[in-house]
Amino acid sequence: MTRTTSSFDDLVQREQGLKQSLSSGQLSMIAIGGAIGTGLFLGSGFAIGFAGPSVLVSYAIGAVIALLLMGCLAEMTVRHPTSGSFGSFAEFYVAPWFGFLIRYAYWASIVFAVGTEITAAAMYMKYWYPEVPGGYWMATFSIALILANALSVKVFGAIEYVFSLLKLCAIVVFILLGAYVVYGAPVDSSIGFSNYSNDRGFFPNGLWGTWVAVIVAFFSYLSIEMIAVAAGEAKDPQRAVTRAFRITVVRLVVFYLLTIALVLAIVPWGQNNGGQSPFVTVMNATGVPYAGAVFNAVILIAALSAMNSQLYITSRLMFSLSRAGQAPAVFGRVSGKGVPIPALLLSSLGIGLGTLLYLAYPEKAFTLMMSIAMFGAMFTWAGIFLTHLFFRKRQGSEPLEFRLWGYPWTSLAGLLLMLAVMVTTLFTEEFALTLVFGVPFLLVVGAIYVLRFRKTRSIEGDAPKPLPIQR
Repeated sequence: MTRTTSSFDDLVQREQGLKQSLSSGQLSMIAIGGAIGTGLFLGSGFAIGFAGPSVLVSYAIGAVIALLLMGCLAEMTVRHPTSGSFGSFAEFYVAPWFGFLIRYAYWASIVFAVGTEITAAAMYMKYWYPEVPGGYWMATFSIALILANALSVKVFGAIEYVFSLLKLCAIVVFILLGAYVVYGAPVDSSIGFSNYSNDRGFFPNGLWGTWVAVIVAFFSYLSIEMIAVAAGEAKDPQRAVTRAFRITVVRLVVFYLLTIALVLAIVPWGQNNGGQSPFVTVMNATGVPYAGAVFNAVILIAALSAMNSQLYITSRLMFSLSRAGQAPAVFGRVSGKGVPIPALLLSSLGIGLGTLLYLAYPEKAFTLMMSIAMFGAMFTWAGIFLTHLFFRKRQGSEPLEFRLWGYPWTSLAGLLLMLAVMVTTLFTEEFALTLVFGVPFLLVVGAIYVLRFRKTRSIEGDAPKPLPIQR
């Protein structure tokens, strides 16, 4: 096994040029902005359809995987804060080819995830304007967010902070209002925790339905890992990253489980329609005037917030690939404000694909985009767990600023759970495209590496020269 660098500092050096402008609060909001979006507000409706009330178990399993992942990432990111993140970790600690696969798989995954968010935004707008073509809204929102990302990382961070704060406030209001409705409901009403067992019990579709819903739960938690990528632009990476990881994990787990528990208690699970957010269904059921419309506005902001975060993260990943010499040099160029504009424009491809699918298959576009987007993310999460095993082996007894408990069993557990979720997609109708698309994609990317880059790799210890900072 060969490495292309003699120290991790070589990887950090080649990614110079980005501005370190993000605070720990903004880092937390970036992760929440990515993870609290369509996966929760719309995807949870599909998960409820698979599992019924036992979707709570599904999201709890997803939360365990997410917690383990965040612990692994926290260790490695606090030691090596860089925009290359887990792609750079995999390159240095496992092998260059593995870092190459991780970077491209994750980049493609989040590019396609951008398509799911803009598709969801078009669906949300139909609540108010059912006659207006969805493509109009997709184009309007896309142009606005691309421009916001192109200005500067400070502008991006400020917008994302406000977006995420609105989402957090809305979720808190939802929890308070939902709790009031549940506990104030008459005994003979259809509202209450009896909904957990009324319709064929807690496991209406058996354990298999519960396990399949873990796939959607995973997609819902996707993007929490972007804290590690954003760490390269943090003002005080070690302190900011540690604080952001802890705050984000607690907020996500509490918010996800509490909100879904209230959704199930207020509206019987069989009445949740995957084509509309279950949160809007619940708000309409409360009888509060305009509650459904207001919350639809909130989840529209949530989708745009997640899309905003994903555009940011994909542009930085492509920037990292370019600076590693694994993508055309033009994508490693940054503007005077430190923004990789060419990488941002390339990373907007998912918007086009999402728009085309929506125009061709409006009823299936969201699930199609979700199934395509998931493979790269699943491969990346599994790769992070594997990389952490190599990372800890190399660190030996050296003290770490942040340490995950339970090593190596926690890392192994996360790796095995991710592999099990990936295999499960083969046996579902809704997510059959995940591996059908993903495996050939990975083979093509692997072939490109072998044909284009393997022959140019130097022997171990011979570090490549960092690319110059281009503006």
